[in-house]
Amino acid sequence: MAKKKFTVGCFDEEDTLFAAVKKVRTAGYKIHDVYTPYPVHGLDKALGLRETSLHTAGFIYGITGTTTAISSISWIFTKDWPLNIGGKPHFALPAWVPIMFELTVLFAAVGMVLTFCYLCQLAPFVKKHHFHARATDDLFVMVIECSDKTNTDDLKAFLSNAGAVETDVQVAEDGWWLGRYDKDEMMFENKTVAA
Repeated sequence: MAKKKFTVGCFDEEDTLFAAVKKVRTAGYKIHDVYTPYPVHGLDKALGLRETSLHTAGFIYGITGTTTAISSISWIFTKDWPLNIGGKPHFALPAWVPIMFELTVLFAAVGMVLTFCYLCQLAPFVKKHHFHARATDDLFVMVIECSDKTNTDDLKAFLSNAGAVETDVQVAEDGWWLGRYDKDEMMFENKTVAA
């Protein structure tokens, strides 16, 4: 993967972060990501992110579970192993409702977890660059992607004026890669470059 240059700004207040996000977007800079110690309500809208389609995937997985349950049970009780239990018909839909419900929930839950892990690139031995050691502890970290024309000194000054308590320029991998933190490099070792 190609390495890119990023400017990192750290904020200690949630309100300061919101104001800085608006200023950075208005100035035309591309925000790569924002890392917060806890979920911040409304930050996705401030960043201009579209609504997630995870709920649509959950609905599709649930319908798949329901269809699987109805298909399997109807085939088992009507074709493969038809039994006359207390005079009930072979296609006794009300009796199958608990199994249909459980398979619907199972397919939706497992499917959404796997989809979430895929979209967020979470898996064993998958590494991503950590831009700041306190990003998930007590600081709000905004990462801005720099192009060849970006003046990093001006951007650092812009972030400081917007309320950043700490600014940094780093060169890092844009995406994820396979590896282990304990074998390859220190977990929070950042490569700082002179702008």
